[in-house]
Amino acid sequence: MEERTRPIVALLYDYDKTLCTQDMQNYSFIPSLGMAPEDFWRLANQFGWQQKMDGILAYMYTMIQVCREKDIPITRQSLRRHGRSITFFPGVTDWFDRINRFGRTQGVEVEHYVISSGLREIIEGSAIAGAFKEIYASEFYYDASGAPVWPKLAVNFTAKTQFVYRINKGVLDVSDDKTLNASMPDDSKRIPFPNMIYVGDGLSDVPCMKMMRAYGGQAIAVYQASNRRGVEQLMRDSRVDFIFPADYREGSALERTMQNIIRKMAVSHRLEEESSRQLQAIRDQQCKYK
Repeated sequence: MEERTRPIVALLYDYDKTLCTQDMQNYSFIPSLGMAPEDFWRLANQFGWQQKMDGILAYMYTMIQVCREKDIPITRQSLRRHGRSITFFPGVTDWFDRINRFGRTQGVEVEHYVISSGLREIIEGSAIAGAFKEIYASEFYYDASGAPVWPKLAVNFTAKTQFVYRINKGVLDVSDDKTLNASMPDDSKRIPFPNMIYVGDGLSDVPCMKMMRAYGGQAIAVYQASNRRGVEQLMRDSRVDFIFPADYREGSALERTMQNIIRKMAVSHRLEEESSRQLQAIRDQQCKYK
């Protein structure tokens, strides 16, 4: 099968505590402020509660404000440099190439997307940024001097579902709401929901996980020791299809199951194609005798 005709399977990932071991700001951005992560997040959360502000906007504001108070420059480039310090779970850095190769053996093309409440700028500086077709994450708008002055995009937990629809329809430009909201037949959507797999780690991912299960996709939760109980509760509550330790290495239980899901999606596509071919042959035969 030629590559251009292959069906597409989309893997959608949360980022913090799903691909990397903690909140991305914790590795080097917050320490560069002379603060402990728990102190920064306490400050951001308190500000959000006091102002009745969305939590994502509150942490973005706090990043800018603390940098101003401490006279620490903050630019897109400096945030990208902080991405270099991110520590990933075992196997993550070569996971994408392995999964892509496996998909091609099954006759499908695999695409990877991030849907994160973290910062796009930090993700862009990380070792795995090039693996993604698109990165949907919170982002600053910068003025002519390169300073962040406004949130360009804030991705809170429920807003994440918008980007699932964008991937489904192939409308990846976040400024294009008209095409996103236009009616589109299911058979013309670029990536059907049954060809999607969402990978997350907790309650913040539940809206996307519920979408997957409602529309025929798959939802997977990964865990480390600190959040294992919460992930097990997701399984008990039927919010995910599978749970695994956050081990992306070759031969891991997560990889084996991901391969089985992709294999199943590929077989389903071939069966649908065969059914459509037979139906068309019957219609052509009927036309011949009319």
